[in-house]
Amino acid sequence: MMKTIKIHFLGASGVVTGSKFYLETPELNILVDCGMFQGLKDLRNMNWNPLPINVEEIDLVLLTHGHLDHIGYLPRLVKEGFRGEIIGTAPTLAITRIILKDSAKIHEEEAEKANREGYSRHHPALPLYTREDAVETFKFLKAQNKDVWVAVTENIRYRFRYNGHILGATFIELEIFGKLFVFSGDVGRREDLLLAPPERPEWADYLFVESTYGNTLHPDEVVEETVIGLVHKTVHERGNLIIPSFAVERLQSLMYLLWRLYKKNRIPNIPIFIDSPMGDNVLSVFEHFPHWHQLPMNEYHAMCNHVNIVSSYRETWETIDDPRPKIVIAGSGMVTGGRVLTYLKQWIDNASTTVMLVGYQAEGTRGRKLLDGAHELKLFGKHHPVKANIVHLESLSAHADQSELLHWLGGVKNIPEAVFLVHGEPPALDAFGKKIKEVFGWNVHIPALHQVLEIKV
Repeated sequence: MMKTIKIHFLGASGVVTGSKFYLETPELNILVDCGMFQGLKDLRNMNWNPLPINVEEIDLVLLTHGHLDHIGYLPRLVKEGFRGEIIGTAPTLAITRIILKDSAKIHEEEAEKANREGYSRHHPALPLYTREDAVETFKFLKAQNKDVWVAVTENIRYRFRYNGHILGATFIELEIFGKLFVFSGDVGRREDLLLAPPERPEWADYLFVESTYGNTLHPDEVVEETVIGLVHKTVHERGNLIIPSFAVERLQSLMYLLWRLYKKNRIPNIPIFIDSPMGDNVLSVFEHFPHWHQLPMNEYHAMCNHVNIVSSYRETWETIDDPRPKIVIAGSGMVTGGRVLTYLKQWIDNASTTVMLVGYQAEGTRGRKLLDGAHELKLFGKHHPVKANIVHLESLSAHADQSELLHWLGGVKNIPEAVFLVHGEPPALDAFGKKIKEVFGWNVHIPALHQVLEIKV
């Protein structure tokens, strides 16, 4: 007897962020990922809209990994009436707790600032969610091991598989009435400083594949040589090297890279300041889950001792007032908020400053504007001239590029009934779709946001 599965593309469809895929089945309703939209204001505003489904009918949320665009909407989901289980690997849930608390704190501070300075059209301005909402969400978190099939009903089971990218990240295999639905989440790099290469799916009837770099090959940069050059330039010009960084994975990779270069006498003992409270918390997750990464614990402790962790806003200003040439790594990675804005406000108009962007810069973010050659940058309501040197190191991205994504797909032994391209801007989606058809001859779809598809099984 035929069964109908409805798939709702509630996020990361036609855009990179806001990952949410909702599957209505005869036995269970499952949400895969529950992320926030980031980047353009129109996208960010969508975080305030209730989901176009009955949230109370969701039985289960499965998380691929702990980045904000995959988990950041969870407190809103709970506020809207969700009472099921939220399941991910143990490191994913540890990172989720850190990120949601930090995200809630930022929302509270932004609402408070808007009310104090009167620039919001809402009176009073409210946070998207509070720290209390985040803590309430933690009650529903449940850890599950990777590589184990977990039956949730007679005809539905799931399994998490290692995917590189960040600590705890997986792709999800979801078997429903004998059909295998595979959600890639974010696919990691085949060569990574801290993580093993991602595993690959062997079978898939319906594939949901990220396309962030679907039209891009990461340049074959000699990362170490570039960083060495920038550090020596900073010392010579008595300037500052600012690295806006994601608190999860990129921060730890950069710390390890700089530690290795110092240990090999490739860079001088320049002061390195880590100004990311969330990143500091994520460091402890590396200590708790040594089997999920390739960083030896003795190297981990040496690396941590080599840098200065900035733990308060007062210390941020002490770092700014420090006259020595230095490296500052601070959140956020796309320059959308966080402590990095304070440093940029002080130093962006100085030619001895270098800003090194690493990883993906979404449309509408300050990081993308810098990348596109902006002559000025709006920070805390004022425009500041950009005189700093802007450098982009794409090969430090945590995302697979087109060739790595094709390699990941190349593990599939059957011909999928459909491949859905998600997590990409339109040029990346189009180019990657054409490439998949050319290489594999598979049936590719690019779903629109809020599109609903019915599949008969």
